[in-house]
Amino acid sequence: MTRNPRDRTERPGKPAVRIGRAGKKVIMPADDTVIIHGAVPPRDVLMRFISENPDKASKREIYKAFGLKGETRIELKSMLRDMEQDGLLEKKRNSLVRPGALPPVTVLDITTRDKDGELIGRPAEWPDDAGVAPAVSIRQSSVGQSKGKMPVGGIGDRVLAKIFPAKDRGGPAYTARIIKVLDRKRNNNAALGVFRASPDGGGRIMPIEKRGEEMQVDAEHQGPAKDGDLVEVEIVRSGRFGLPRAAVKTVIGSVATEKAISMIAIHAHGIPYIFPDSVIKEADAAGPATMSHREDWRSLPLITIDPADAKDHDDAVHAEPDPSPDNEGGVIVTVAIADVSWYVRPKSALDHEAAKRGNSVYFPDRVVPMLPERISNELCSLKQGVDRPALAVRMRFSKEGRKAGHTFHRIMMKSAAKLSYNQAQAAIDGNPDDQTGPLLDPILKPLWNAYAILTRGRERRQPLELNMPERKIVLKADGTVDRVFVPDRLDAHKLIEEMMIQANVAAAETLEIKRQPLVYRVHGAPSLAKQETLREFLATLDLSLVKGGNLRSNHFNGILSQAVDKPYETMVNEMVLRSQSQAIYSPENIGHFGLNLMKYAHFTSPIRRYADLIVHRALVGTLGLGEGGITPAEEAALNDIAAEISTFERRAMAAERDTVDRLIAHHLSGRVNEEFDGRISGVTKAGLFVTLPAYGADGFVPISTLGRDYFIYDEAHQALSGEKTGLGYRLGDQIRVKLVEAVPLAGALRFEMISEGRKMPTATRSFHKSGRRDRSGGARKMPGTRPPRGKR
Repeated sequence: MTRNPRDRTERPGKPAVRIGRAGKKVIMPADDTVIIHGAVPPRDVLMRFISENPDKASKREIYKAFGLKGETRIELKSMLRDMEQDGLLEKKRNSLVRPGALPPVTVLDITTRDKDGELIGRPAEWPDDAGVAPAVSIRQSSVGQSKGKMPVGGIGDRVLAKIFPAKDRGGPAYTARIIKVLDRKRNNNAALGVFRASPDGGGRIMPIEKRGEEMQVDAEHQGPAKDGDLVEVEIVRSGRFGLPRAAVKTVIGSVATEKAISMIAIHAHGIPYIFPDSVIKEADAAGPATMSHREDWRSLPLITIDPADAKDHDDAVHAEPDPSPDNEGGVIVTVAIADVSWYVRPKSALDHEAAKRGNSVYFPDRVVPMLPERISNELCSLKQGVDRPALAVRMRFSKEGRKAGHTFHRIMMKSAAKLSYNQAQAAIDGNPDDQTGPLLDPILKPLWNAYAILTRGRERRQPLELNMPERKIVLKADGTVDRVFVPDRLDAHKLIEEMMIQANVAAAETLEIKRQPLVYRVHGAPSLAKQETLREFLATLDLSLVKGGNLRSNHFNGILSQAVDKPYETMVNEMVLRSQSQAIYSPENIGHFGLNLMKYAHFTSPIRRYADLIVHRALVGTLGLGEGGITPAEEAALNDIAAEISTFERRAMAAERDTVDRLIAHHLSGRVNEEFDGRISGVTKAGLFVTLPAYGADGFVPISTLGRDYFIYDEAHQALSGEKTGLGYRLGDQIRVKLVEAVPLAGALRFEMISEGRKMPTATRSFHKSGRRDRSGGARKMPGTRPPRGKR
C-alpha cells in the first residue's frame, strides 16, 4: 500500500522536508534537529526531497531549495554523483529521480478507470527490465486553471502529464494533471454505436455513451449494416466542421441481443478484448511442460468439479484419511492448481497482456479471458485423462478441522474425472450415473468426509455468513433472455469453496514464513461510520450490534441469525452487506475480515486472475521449484500491481453488472405499463430503488411520483414517510409497481408505485419546517409533486 511521504506518523524517525513561502526552506528531522539553511543536507533528507518534489529535482533547483552556494554546491554535486553510482538515484533528462520513479513530466497512456470513475494511466515508455509500469491516477479538474479548462482525456488517449506523488494510501503511487492530449485513439480508433439508416443510403451512428458524438456514415462505408444494428466503426475523417465521418468495420447484430450488449460494456469500461498478434504468436508457440523440477503425481486420482458449462478447469481436488497415528481421524486434502507460471513468464508478451487485463470478465454468453484460449482452455486446463503441469498443496487436518501442516509441490498430474457440481452432488445423494458410480466410494465419499471435517473448522472460525442468492440468466439461441433463476446452493459448491479457501491460506502462510513479498487478498473491518449507520438501522428493528472497535464477523452473524425467517431478513442481509468494506489486493496484510482469516492470498485461479499468477511465481521462486519464479522487479512493483488489479477487478464487476442491467431492460422493454411484484432495495432522498425478484432487475421510483404528500427521508429507518399521512415505504417492503419506462441502452427502468404506503414510525416524521435535518434524528423532508393524470 502506497505511503504518503509527508505523513510522519507513518514513517516514525524519518525526516520531513517542508518548503516555506517565497522559497524559504525549513528542514526538520524527527528528532527536531534543524538542518542549517545553506548546508549540504544528509542523504536521507535529500532522497525525501526528491521524492516529494519531482518537479524541483534538477541540480539547480536542489541548490536553490537548500540555499547552496560555492563550495557547498561542489560538495552536493559530488554526493549526487556517488548516489547515482550507488543506484539510489538516476538522471532522466535534466532531473534526478529515484530508480523506478516517474519523471515530473511523463507521457501516459490512459487505460482504465478506478471505482470512483477517475482515469488511470501508465507511462507510454517503460523499460522491459523495470517490471510493471506504475499506475497513475489522472485528475480531471479545471480548478485553478486561470487560462482555461484543463485538457480532458479519455480511455485510449495518449497524454503529456505533470506527475505528483499521491497523498492518499491504498491507490496508485502517483497522481497526474494532463498538460496536453497527444493522440486520441479511443480503443484503437474504434467506437461503438447504433446505425440509423438514411433514405438515400448511408446513415448516422448514434452514440451509446452520454458523452459520445454522432458520426456520419457514407453509403460506400455502410457495409452490411441495417437500421438498428449495433456496429463497430472506425473514424475515417474528422475535421473542425461537420460530423466525423466513419466506416462500419463490424456488424455486431441487433442491439437487443446479449452479444451486442456485452460489447457495449466492453467498450464503455475500456476492457481489452482483442489479443495482439504477438500474444497469440507466443501462445501458439507454447508446448507441453516438461518434468523438470516436477514430481510425478499422475497416479493420484485428482478430479475437477466445475459448472456444467465450464470451458477451463484450473483446480482439482483429492482427499484421503491421514494414515499417521498422530492424527487419528484426520484427513489429507490435496488441491492442485494449473501451473500457469510455467507458460506465462515475467516480461513476456503473454505476461504484459495478462497484467493489462488483470482478470477474466464473465458475461452471460461470453468470456473475455485474461489469457488466450491456447493457454487457458488447452495447455493449462486440467482435462480428464491428459497430462497437465500443476502446483499442488497437500494439507493435513485433524478430525476437529484444525490444520496440522501443509506442503507445496510442483507436479505433473492427470485428472481422473471431469464432473459438474450437480453430477457430483447427485452421486452423493444416492443417484450416481455411469461416470460417478465407480468414483463414489474411492473418490467422492472421502471428499465429502473431508468437507465435513473442514466444516467443523469453518463453524469454529465463523466467517461472515450472508444470505444473498445470486441470480443466473439463461439465454435463448438468439441471445435474448429466456429466464432468470436462482441456482441451488449445493454442498458440492461449498466443498470446493472451502478447499480453495484453505489452499489460499496455505499459500499466504508459506510465503510469510519465507519472508517472500506477495499480494494478499485483504478485507478490512467496516468503518466506524458504517458501523454506526448499521447500528441505528438495526435499532429500528429492536436488534442491537455491539459497540467498540473490536467487531468480528461472528457479531454480524448473530444479527443475521436473529433475522432468519423474519419479514426483514433480506433487508438486514442487504444492510450488513452495505456496511462492509471493499476487498482489495495489497502487499500489506491486514487480514480478511469477512472470512475471519489473518493470512489470505489468492492462489487457486491463475488462469483468470493475475493476483494468483503473482502468488504462484512467489511460491515457485521462494521454494526453489524451478523456472518461472517472481523477479526482483516484480517484487518492487507489488504496490502498483496490487492497485492496478484491484481497479481491474472493479472494472470487470461494473461491466458484468451493466450488461445484466441492459439485458434485463431489453427483456422488459416490451412490457411497459405492466405491473410487477417488487421489493424496495434502496431508499434515497430522490426516491426508491426497486428490485423485481423474478427477473433480478433494478429500477427507480422517483419521489415526485409517490403522491401529493411531502416526504421525509429517514436514514436510520431507511424509509420515506409522508408528512401529513404518516404513510410511507421502507427498505425491504414487498410492493407492487408498474413499469412506465425502459431504456435498454442505459439499462434503466422507471417504475410507478401501485402499493399504498404503510404506517411509518413517528420518529421519521420529526423535522424542521424548512426541510433541513432536525437535531433529534436523521429525517429530512422531501417535496413531492402531484403525479400526472393517469399515473395516480
